[in-house]
Amino acid sequence: MARSTSSSRNGASDGSRRQQPGVSKGSASKGSAGKSNASKSNASKSSAGWLKEHFDDRFVQQSWQDGYRSRASYKLLALDEKDRLFKPGMSVIDLGAAPGGWSQVAADRVGPEGMVIASDILEMDALAGVEFIQGDFTEEAVLEAILATLDGRPVDLVMSDMAPNMSGMSAIDQPQAMYLVELALDLARQTLRPGGRFLAKVFQGEGFDAYLKELRESFTKVVTRKPEASRARSREVYLLADGFRG
Repeated sequence: MARSTSSSRNGASDGSRRQQPGVSKGSASKGSAGKSNASKSNASKSSAGWLKEHFDDRFVQQSWQDGYRSRASYKLLALDEKDRLFKPGMSVIDLGAAPGGWSQVAADRVGPEGMVIASDILEMDALAGVEFIQGDFTEEAVLEAILATLDGRPVDLVMSDMAPNMSGMSAIDQPQAMYLVELALDLARQTLRPGGRFLAKVFQGEGFDAYLKELRESFTKVVTRKPEASRARSREVYLLADGFRG
């Protein structure tokens, strides 16, 4: 499969450094200067608001107390409590892993006899019991590295919390997000044992229903989950597919 747009749970890059159309490097007309300053001011206010919301968030504060790397850990903990995702000795792949909140939970649950392979385009500090592969998951080399690390070992659970950098424009963001979960499903089909499970963050919008149908063709059961730690205003939901048909 061609792999051409990179992304992760926390960041994204298109693999090339193209200049935006209509923008000249190092230049701006006088007429646009006021708009630019106003945009910067609005962006600054928005960033300050986001930071305040972030640091006031109870799951962020709880992650500091519990030693988890991100609030995302509590999404996976809630899913595991409800759906019993993990057992000792399992093999797990975590896509879009940085900074490591999901991998922490997975490694703890599967124990020393299990295997956790994590991948992200961003750097991630080492975690005990986790094999980390840094790179752009949309590139064939990362897929090959994951398969090489598995060395033929069948996988029990593939997890994807990947998301593109959001521009705020649904017409751009939604296709990129759906492309990533398509790639995650492609990996799951290549690596899961019969009966294995697939968990993916998906954004509701164009392509969602078709993707859900595709999951139901490859798995015996698919359910939708919205953990408490997932912000209510977010379009994200988690699709848990059980019973890979192989």
